[in-house]
Amino acid sequence: MEFHHLPVLLNECLDGLNIRPDGAYLDCTLGGAGHSSRILQRLHGGCLYGIDRDADAIAAATARLENLNPDARFTAIRGNFHDAKALLAAQGVTRLDGVLADLGVSSHQLDVRERGFSYHDDAPLDMRMDQSQALSAREIVNTWPEDGLTRILRDYGEENWARQIARVICDRREKAPIETTGALVGIIDAAIPKKFRAKDGSHPARRTFQALRIAVNDELDPLEGAIRDLVELLNPGGRICIITFHSLEDRIVKNCLRSLADPCTCPKSLPVCVCGKKPIVRLTPRKPISASEEELAANPRARSANLRVAEKL
Repeated sequence: MEFHHLPVLLNECLDGLNIRPDGAYLDCTLGGAGHSSRILQRLHGGCLYGIDRDADAIAAATARLENLNPDARFTAIRGNFHDAKALLAAQGVTRLDGVLADLGVSSHQLDVRERGFSYHDDAPLDMRMDQSQALSAREIVNTWPEDGLTRILRDYGEENWARQIARVICDRREKAPIETTGALVGIIDAAIPKKFRAKDGSHPARRTFQALRIAVNDELDPLEGAIRDLVELLNPGGRICIITFHSLEDRIVKNCLRSLADPCTCPKSLPVCVCGKKPIVRLTPRKPISASEEELAANPRARSANLRVAEKL
């Protein structure tokens, strides 16, 4: 199976990880192994672990990486990186020298029509990264109450027309189940008046599809806890690199890393810290890294990507 993946901010991630040839590294979102293949090539005596909840990704990455570097060890782990601490413990791993997390949906998942992630194709409403789980976009769209739909469209999609879209969804599903991405796009098109649509040319369904994908895959609520677990696994001097693609996840990553870099809770009026909370990481750099013009020309999907890097103290 071909699992296409053009890695975003590849060189910046490799630099950020500051890879040691004999180190232990984790790719939290293995995908098509675009990042992992380059990490593995830099190892000599080291090991790389890759986690993904998508069975297609696990199979494709294993085929690509298992014989790539005979001087390093690669292990693929099926699961959700939110559970990385437990998944690695089951492998006997308690410490790491670097962690990479490329958040969001993979290029393969977007490009395979049958997965139902894209609003550009008519396909079954699905959006499950782990196709063994029960909850799908179809179930949410057809069974959740109007208030629940409004909440996720507003909170996860930052959709100004959340209430109107949810209302039209509920009206339409009373007549017949909403089965496909095309049917959902038609509903969104009917719910948002054309004169109020975004002037930047973005698709009117973009925010709704983002919200449904986040809800189906529970992408945001466990994220802060997962980052703290991953930082805890790092050896001193180890790096964590996290790529985000929208403001909601980027805000969580930014605030979490900042709180780890500056955990002091003392009032600013105090001349010295008395709470005793010491920094756990150092931000390297303090600002997010974005894609170069050269990368954007080759991969427009990198336009919204931000890379944040922190080093364990």
